[in-house]
Amino acid sequence: MELARATGSDPIRVLVADSNEVGRQLLVGALRRHSDFRILSCKFDFDAIESTLAESGADVTVINAQTPGQGEKGLGGVRRLSLTHPEVSQVLLLDAYDQELVVNAFRSGAKGLFCLTEHPFRMLCKCIHRVHDGQIWANAEQLRYLWEAVSQVPSLRTVNASGMKLLTPREEQVVALVADGLSNREVARELNLSEHTVKKYMFRIFDKLGISSRVELVLYAVSHGGHRDAQWVAAGA
Repeated sequence: MELARATGSDPIRVLVADSNEVGRQLLVGALRRHSDFRILSCKFDFDAIESTLAESGADVTVINAQTPGQGEKGLGGVRRLSLTHPEVSQVLLLDAYDQELVVNAFRSGAKGLFCLTEHPFRMLCKCIHRVHDGQIWANAEQLRYLWEAVSQVPSLRTVNASGMKLLTPREEQVVALVADGLSNREVARELNLSEHTVKKYMFRIFDKLGISSRVELVLYAVSHGGHRDAQWVAAGA
C-alpha cells in the first residue's frame, strides 16, 4: 500500500485500485499533484481493498475493473465493495464500454464511469469531486443506455424440455414481472393493463404451465425461463 498525504484542509481520500502495477503507479503519480486529494493505492483485490479501507479509510475509490482476466469477476468485486462499504463512492475506469457493461456497472454500485482514452485527466479530477459530493458521473451515451434499460419491459422466454415456446410474448412479460416480485396491481401498472386483465393472463399462464400458485410460477421461471432483450408488446397480444 502506498500513501501520499496532500496539504490543505479536509482532502478527499482517494483509493486507487488496479492490478496493473504500471498503470496504478502512473495514476497515483498524477493524482498526487493535486493537493485536494489524499492518495492511497493497492491492487484490485477485494481483500487488499478491504485491508486498506480498514487501515486508512477512503471517500472515493478509483478502480480499474477491466484488468485482463477479470471479466465479470471485476464487477463482482465492485458489487461486493458497494455492499460492504456503501459510504465509499466508486469510480470505474474503462478502456471501452457497451450498453451491457454500463448498465451492469451502475447496478453493481458504481457512482461514475470514466474513460481516460476519451477525456483529459483534469476531467477525472472533476469526476472524483462530483461523486464525492453525492452526484452521478455519466456521459450522454451512458445515460441513454440506462434510460433504455429502465424504460423497456423485461421478457422471460419460457420453454419446455424440448425447447418449445409455451407462452405468448405478453404472457412472458407477465411472468418476468411476477418473477421479479411484482403484485398483479404493479404488473397492471407496468404494462398499462387493468388488474382484471392481468388476472386473466395469470389464469391462462397457470393452465398452460400446469401450475397453481405464484410461488410455483416463480420457481418455474427460475428453472425453465431465460431472460431476453426487453421489448414492448401490443396491449392485445
